[in-house]
Amino acid sequence: MTITSDPGTTTSGMTDTGLLILRIATGATMLQAGLIKAFDFGTAVEFMETTGWRLPAFGAFMVTAAETLGGIGLLLGILTPLAACAVIGAMVDAWAVNVSADAFWSQPFNVPFLAAFAAVALLFTGAGAFSVDHRLFGRSRVSARSSVGLVVIGVVVAVVTWIALNPSNPIHFTKPDA
Repeated sequence: MTITSDPGTTTSGMTDTGLLILRIATGATMLQAGLIKAFDFGTAVEFMETTGWRLPAFGAFMVTAAETLGGIGLLLGILTPLAACAVIGAMVDAWAVNVSADAFWSQPFNVPFLAAFAAVALLFTGAGAFSVDHRLFGRSRVSARSSVGLVVIGVVVAVVTWIALNPSNPIHFTKPDA
């Protein structure tokens, strides 16, 4: 008995499985981060207040909503491009918070950095066949132009949010004075 398989189907199935794993890992990470803030919102507001953010309750709400809703979207693969965009915006600012206390290259590869790039990868690859997007809309990805646009929107929203709500510059070449 000879077993044959279509290499295209196997590759596609493996790719979809890989995308599912990436979505679950990134979505669960973001959902957990958002729910931690949601269930202890006062601590999130206090953190933003003590680190110099203007309108700390508003900022805490924005990051909580972006992480929670983005996490759910990625986890289920529903409205994946918008979920990824929200995660990118939240994680660029989280990365900035992490590096703002030191020279920006001192710890660049941390969880927010990785989560942001995982969201970018999902924007470009799509959610895969094992997603709500694929089941509801018959497709799991958007065009390359839309993907680039959503990455830019996520980064621009993060930068504008940082400039509007945080008075510090996170990009510096030496450790800032305490």
